[in-house]
Amino acid sequence: MHGRAVVVGVGESAYYKHGGSPDTEFQLACTAIRNAAEDAGLELRQLDGLISYMDNRNSPLRLADALGFEELRWSSTPWAGGGNNSSATMHLADAAVSGGHANYVVAFRALAQGQFQRLGSGAGLMAGTAPEGLSWGLPYGLMSPAQECALQTNRWMHDHGVSQEALASVSLACYANAQRNPRAVRYGRPLTREDYHASRWIVEPFHLFDCCMENDGAAALIITTPERAKDLPGKAVPIVATAQGKGPEIGLTTFQQRWFPGMYYENVGRILWERAGVKPADIDVLQMYENFTGPVVMALCEMGFCEPADVEAFVGDGRLEGPDAALPFNTSGGNIAEAYIHGLEMVVEAVRQVRGESTCQAKNVELSLAVGGPGYAPGSAVLFGPAI
Repeated sequence: MHGRAVVVGVGESAYYKHGGSPDTEFQLACTAIRNAAEDAGLELRQLDGLISYMDNRNSPLRLADALGFEELRWSSTPWAGGGNNSSATMHLADAAVSGGHANYVVAFRALAQGQFQRLGSGAGLMAGTAPEGLSWGLPYGLMSPAQECALQTNRWMHDHGVSQEALASVSLACYANAQRNPRAVRYGRPLTREDYHASRWIVEPFHLFDCCMENDGAAALIITTPERAKDLPGKAVPIVATAQGKGPEIGLTTFQQRWFPGMYYENVGRILWERAGVKPADIDVLQMYENFTGPVVMALCEMGFCEPADVEAFVGDGRLEGPDAALPFNTSGGNIAEAYIHGLEMVVEAVRQVRGESTCQAKNVELSLAVGGPGYAPGSAVLFGPAI
């Protein structure tokens, strides 16, 4: 790490509501990778590494063949239980190019929830596809990520005296920032605090607008060394530090006293700050995965941005909204209002902020942080440094 690998290209497909894509999931992946290569100034044949996040349907061999790679020298995927390890794609990409295993590595995620079953579907779990650790709750009706995260969030809010307004503030920030982003699925659909509170409950304390969307689309990033980046036309964004952190297995152990209630991100933050030599107050812009708003406020505290007693003030009064926010946050709209591409689109946005190319561009960005999905483990985060 420490800048031995850099992001030189980012790309996306169009983002669609669930079932809205005219293309297959595989085609969406190819589109995002092709757009990332064009952004980097590379020919597709030069790419020689592939890292997918939670994607077992679009194999590296099929992608490399379809896109015309001359060679495939590296392929991998991080362990995952949810959105937790999306930022770890950068960890593996850094290792691949820094170690000389590949020259130009693509990290991607394609997700067509309209073509395939909804991610985390309760019906899918009932059909026998539940991970081993989650199946314990099925007889009792605990059969979705929303329910699991709601249990953790409700208890944490009770313990620390945090009100529903903290969750509302996170959702409102995502929607406000999405109104600046024409790519966002919720662009042109602003949200008021009154609309938030009037929306139906999904599982308390989560209203409809506390939950991420279901979308079709793909995102991709290309990583190489600074030396190779010098020959490319665009701005290269260094990977300053990454971290992966341990937590409980998904399921019953999530609710043991050691872990409950929490988001398991304390050591993700501690490792990241130690490796980078910075602290939370130094971060210029933050993209934090929100499958639901509750894990966001909990992870903000666990990673050291604020204490639980202060979190309502930290996120409230529009302090996360817009490019001039106290902490510019989920500036593209995030999973809640831009698109849910399992969080990899938020890593793309973190890179855009350093390049100065965001639709909600913060000022003088040098340190841009993307955090994978709190609530599941191992968790992950990636910190990008000043563009070169």
